Amino acid sequence: MKRRLALTLIELLVVLAILAVLAALLLPAVQRARESASRARCLNHLKQIGLACHSYHGVSGCFPSGYRACQSPDPLATKPGWGWAAYLLPYLEQQNLFHRIDLHLHIENPANEARRTKVPIYLCPSDPGVPDVFPITNAEGTVLTEAAPIGYGACFGSGDLDEVPGPKEGVFYRNSSIRITDITDGTSNTILIGDRAWSHAMAPWAGAIDHAVLRGGPLNPWRSSPAAVYPSANFPLVQANRINDLADRDGSLDDFFSRHTGGVNMLFADGGVRFLHQQIDRSVLLALGTRAGGEVVDESEY
Repeated sequence: MKRRLALTLIELLVVLAILAVLAALLLPAVQRARESASRARCLNHLKQIGLACHSYHGVSGCFPSGYRACQSPDPLATKPGWGWAAYLLPYLEQQNLFHRIDLHLHIENPANEARRTKVPIYLCPSDPGVPDVFPITNAEGTVLTEAAPIGYGACFGSGDLDEVPGPKEGVFYRNSSIRITDITDGTSNTILIGDRAWSHAMAPWAGAIDHAVLRGGPLNPWRSSPAAVYPSANFPLVQANRINDLADRDGSLDDFFSRHTGGVNMLFADGGVRFLHQQIDRSVLLALGTRAGGEVVDESEY
């Protein structure tokens, strides 16, 4: 009599159960590996941005402005509005894109279609579902223009970003021109630029679009809150206040935020990039946001 080689139903169920257990064990490890790789790519993006900042400084004698705006009695006016990320383009192998920009015209001018061009180095690999372009509106919800997104913000200081954001305590603000010699707290203890996920705060790389408002991204739990609407100066700028804060009813749109687990990647004025944990002591984070506050911070504290 020939021996039957087929699996019984019970044996098949046992095999499937074993495979399910193995998958459950392996999936978190795979996800951790993917996030580790994404975090490393994000860190590299910020390193390249840091090199661009120092190259700009070498040519211009200062870091780029947070954004540039003409004098106006209207505190919400930001024209032309081009921000730090636009001015760094030539130093990030984006010379052709930069040459398509007319810096004398405001960002949303039809001649400046360059604002719609995606710049991959300005996007964090851990941020999901970021579109190539997105609509930007005013406070009433009227679409003013479309632009390509950014997932990083420059630090203007440690206080609230009001409607007339400058001068401030950080390296970047309205019409700023901060030199390395102005950073008396030490370049290794002063934040330049860090994560602010587009899915948390929908900002364009171009800069501060005139009379537009910053709104919460698709993964921001407060995006429907009336309080989660910030003036356009918040497009290129953030404050050193809290990290990955989901409890703030205004959406914490002006804070550093990432889709990394446990913290954010942060570029410092010395060109170094460090991962700051979201449990960092708030007094330390506030101190890191100032360029000349006189605070004494040890690197072991962050």
